[in-house]
Amino acid sequence: MDGSEPTGTRPKFIRSRGLKFPFDPRVIDRKRRRLLHGDAYELKESEAVLSQIRPADTVIELGAGMGYMSTLMAKRIKVRQVHAFEANPAMIPYIRSVHAANGVETVTVHNALLGETEGEVTFYVRGDFVASSLADDLGDKHGGVIARERVPVRAVSKVIDEIRPTALVCDIEGAEQALLPLMDLSGLRLAIVELHPQVFGQSGTQTVFRTMSEAGLTYFPRASQGKVVTFRRDW
Repeated sequence: MDGSEPTGTRPKFIRSRGLKFPFDPRVIDRKRRRLLHGDAYELKESEAVLSQIRPADTVIELGAGMGYMSTLMAKRIKVRQVHAFEANPAMIPYIRSVHAANGVETVTVHNALLGETEGEVTFYVRGDFVASSLADDLGDKHGGVIARERVPVRAVSKVIDEIRPTALVCDIEGAEQALLPLMDLSGLRLAIVELHPQVFGQSGTQTVFRTMSEAGLTYFPRASQGKVVTFRRDW
């Protein structure tokens, strides 16, 4: 507890890094609540974003999660624009409630996946909303499947042409090794990527680094920690 609510009552908001997050137990479980209170939620990614993203940036965020990073960029950095893509339809109302609670006006939320071509896929919503995914073989894990939703897939080349981002923030639970090679990264000055080697191993990690290098983006160790890696065009 942060001392702002009486013991035994449910808080209206959880506060983290000066931001407000509506308390919804479907999204904020005990662990996430503790991390939020301690300003430790997505700590490594937050530190990279706060040190590297600039107010003039147009950011494409892949994997909006609970809206934490987009809100951080909008309020703490006052970034020009964020286009946040989130595949999980169950999270979209919550993300928008976070933006509303914090007066965020420079973030556009897209409920879509990115791929080589346009289409639709089935998305499996679980009791633990944040753990929902395209995987249908997880049994009763994370509260089991409570809904199946059809989610649009947008052609990544068209999205990049429309948005013209200068920075990328990516946390898509292992899909980065397949998606990033499909993207035109030539307009980026910066990319912050959370790797998931437990999903794709050494070869997938090599794919991400090779893709960045071929786009002229170089690993920047000063803003990288563990699986959160930063790439910059100019040091």
